[in-house]
Formats: sequence, C-alpha cells, structure tokens
Amino acid sequence: MLYRFPSSSPLKPIPCSASGSAPGSIKKRSSFRDKESFFRFRNIKKQHEKETQENVDPTLQAGGENRPIGEQQVPRRELTVEDEQEIWKDITLTHLQRILGVASLDEVLDQRYVNPQNIIHNMTKVNKHGVVTLDDKANDLPHWVLSAMKSLANWPKYDSAQPSYPGFERDVFKTVSDYFYSLSAPVLTYELYELFINVLGLLQPQCERVAIEALQLCTLLLPPNSRRKLQLLMRMMSRISQNVDMPRLHPAIDTRILMVHTFSGCVLGSAEECDLDELLATRLVSFLMDYQHSILTVPDYLLSAINDHIQYLRAVQVPMDGVSNAEGDNAVCVPMPIYAFCRQISGAEFEQQKLTSSQKAMEELLEMLLTDQHMSEKDRRKKLKQFQKQYPDIYSRRFPPSDGENKADKPKIKPPLFNIRKTKAFSIRN
Repeated sequence: MLYRFPSSSPLKPIPCSASGSAPGSIKKRSSFRDKESFFRFRNIKKQHEKETQENVDPTLQAGGENRPIGEQQVPRRELTVEDEQEIWKDITLTHLQRILGVASLDEVLDQRYVNPQNIIHNMTKVNKHGVVTLDDKANDLPHWVLSAMKSLANWPKYDSAQPSYPGFERDVFKTVSDYFYSLSAPVLTYELYELFINVLGLLQPQCERVAIEALQLCTLLLPPNSRRKLQLLMRMMSRISQNVDMPRLHPAIDTRILMVHTFSGCVLGSAEECDLDELLATRLVSFLMDYQHSILTVPDYLLSAINDHIQYLRAVQVPMDGVSNAEGDNAVCVPMPIYAFCRQISGAEFEQQKLTSSQKAMEELLEMLLTDQHMSEKDRRKKLKQFQKQYPDIYSRRFPPSDGENKADKPKIKPPLFNIRKTKAFSIRN
C-alpha cells in the first residue's frame, strides 16, 4: 500500500488545548513541515489527564504520580555529560533518518564517524552571523585567506590598504581557489561522502524543502573547522555570483558557472575516484550556494527539541546503571511523539512520479556533461559514451537517431536509478 504525507490529518485535527493549559499539554501545529511539532516532551505533572490525545503515545501522558509503583521505586541518578552527548547524537540522527526516508542510516553513514561533540559545537558556538567559531584559532583559515575572501565577498568595498591594479580581483580569486585545493581532504570530508550523495535523489523542485532540511542536518555532522570553511566559502561564492559590480573573473565563462566549477572539486569528493564525482559535486555545490543561508544555519526546532528533552530527563533523572525501569526501556532515549499524516496514492501515480523525477535528474547530468567548459574533449567523449551505454533512452531523446539507423538493435532500457533493491539506500558506488 502506498501513501503520501499531506500537511494535516485526513481524519481530524490534533486536539488543541486552550490558552493557559497545564504544563505538558501538546499544542496543535499547522503543518507537518513545521518541525517544532516533531519532538514535544512532557513535564512531570501532579494529576493524570483524563483524555487521551490523538496521535500521542498514551504511555507518555502519565505524570509522576500515575507511574507504576515498581517504576517509582527504581533508583535514579543525574544525567552525565556522556548521556547528554548521546541525546544530541540520537535525536539528530533520528530526525535525519526520517527525512531521508531510509530504514537505517547504516547504508549511507558509518556512525563511528559521528562525533556528538561536533554536533554540539556546530549548534551552540556560532557568532551573530550564524558562522561557527573555533576554540583553537590554529584550526581556522589563515589570515591572508580570510582577508582575500572578505575582499571578494565585499567587492568593491575592500581594504584600501591592499594593492589595486587591473586584474587584481582575478589574482585574489586564484589565491582563494589554490588554498582550498591545497587541503588534504574535501570540505565535506571523505567519511560523509555517501551521506551527501544520497541527498542528491532529493534535489528536485518538488523536494526542495526536504533537501534543505536534510542538508541542514548533514552539515551539522561536519567537524567545526570544516563547517566553518563551508560557511565562509558558500557565502563568498553567493555574494560574488550576485554582485553586478564584480568584473568578470573569466573572459568566456559566466561568473556563477565559474564559482560552481572552480570549487565543486574541493567541496565534495570520494576517497576512491569515481567517473561521476565531478557531476555530482557540481549539482550539490550549486544547490548549496543557492540556499546557503537556509542550509548553513542552526535549525531552531532541533535545538529546542534537544534542550527540552535534556531538561525533561534532568527533572525525572534516569535509572541507575544496571537497573532497568518497569518496562525495560532505556530512559535516556525515551520515545518521542512524532506527528505524521498520510493519504493513500495509486501505484500508477507512484510509478509515474518515480520515473519522472529520476529521468529528470539524469537529463540534468547529461546537460552538464555537454556544457562543462572545464572538461577536455577526450573526457567529454568518454563520459558521454558511458552515459549512452547506461541510459540509452535518455541519450537518444537528447540526440535523436537518424532515419537510417536500425532502432531494433538498441538495447531495452531500465528505469534509471531504480534498478536497485528497494530495501537499500541509493549509493553511487553500488
């Protein structure tokens, strides 16, 4: 049975408490996309509520006095720093998993590389512009690189103490690009490559909002110095591409295209080089640059959810190590009520949507192959040949065969990107 998520319940709305209601009551949210409604945590109450609210686990509604006697008698302790770090990690990954729509993140992310301290730092240590600040300035970009990026981002309002001559802005731009290509690893790191690649099936017009939310969470997993580099680079690229006063940085290439093609290779890349790495990086960097303000800001709904959950557990405390509560649950990771509504769709509608979106993505990749100014003709012919072999139908629509060709000899195609097992997430190397 196939379903789609609408913005509200198809049956009836979530009951909404009147103003001044008791602490712990849950308010109705106007939209499924309002992510503050994803996580709402209950405070300890003195009296049991009489009515069970729709779409909320009834076991979470009971206050401290209504808990089973056995549970009340469990020895408890205060939250430790390790407990809190685990909460930051678990809630962030749980939400990311739901956005990506995968049964498990194990297919796209090795959780050994997820450091909760990075998540905490990226969400709490930011300046007034939302850019991550670093405790150790030795990990920051060199001063001369920061100065060069600031000059380009604010052109022509740069430091008057700097030299100025015809072509000065091109030399500064080359200085910045040379620095980023001198780094030992891409800004998005090798470890998170598969995760960011899986966000690319979402870079469709109808999935734009979901892609932004997914990238918000993915970039929170970066080491703070990498996230800071990404923030400063995307801000600079966005400002340069929108600055009508900026002289052309290349005589034949549009400034926006130049930004994307210049920096895509140093932003995303795999440890094992792949033929389509360049195209995938170009698509992702283009989207990051266009929506950098939304993607690279701290999501308030997630920060509130984590803080609320930690405050809740600080109030009720957690069972002592080695002691389970009455139901044997892990109290540090108690269930969180999540609101979601869906309506059934037809199989034909699903198949049409699947085929249309995937073929559209492949058509965009083909156009990038054809228009890439930085690709040699030899590489272009090689990659076009690979594309024609993998997706002959899409290729033939772009380059219709002549009347003399025997169309019967052409191989039968499969729907692009969907010849993989449904139980596994898409991986470019698979």
